Amino acid sequence: MAWIRPKAARTKKKRIQSRLDLLISMVAGGALALGVWHQTRAALDARAPRHAVAGAFAEVGVASWYGEPYHGRKTANGEFYDMNLLTAAHPTLPLPTYVRVTNLENERSVVLRVNDRGPFIDGRIIDVSFGAAQLLGFVRQGLVRVRLDAAVPPP
Repeated sequence: MAWIRPKAARTKKKRIQSRLDLLISMVAGGALALGVWHQTRAALDARAPRHAVAGAFAEVGVASWYGEPYHGRKTANGEFYDMNLLTAAHPTLPLPTYVRVTNLENERSVVLRVNDRGPFIDGRIIDVSFGAAQLLGFVRQGLVRVRLDAAVPPP
């Protein structure tokens, strides 16, 4: 019986060592994956334009707003849409781009971050969030003629 105890002790020690090796390899694999993720994000961020250069474009047309049915859904760039933030949807501008939207009826303007695609109705050039429509003063109308100008992000 004396020879069984040392074998049991050796088996337990091997089991602990193998679990420790597994834990170390899992931590190392996670660190490696995190490093690769950071490098990939940095490379993508370096390629993606953060905003349009001021004066690079101007556009005049009809704007609409979108709100409740889309609130909480994912936008084209992966964020969750918040209808109260100052964001917009444009069919072709790079994401994210900042634009100054000016209501041509009352001359109110606001700088919005384009983070989604749209509008999907012919004749419209931009969809603004509900919050932006409130500031621009066309929530009740639903549609308004606007001018878009490239803008730099607000400080």
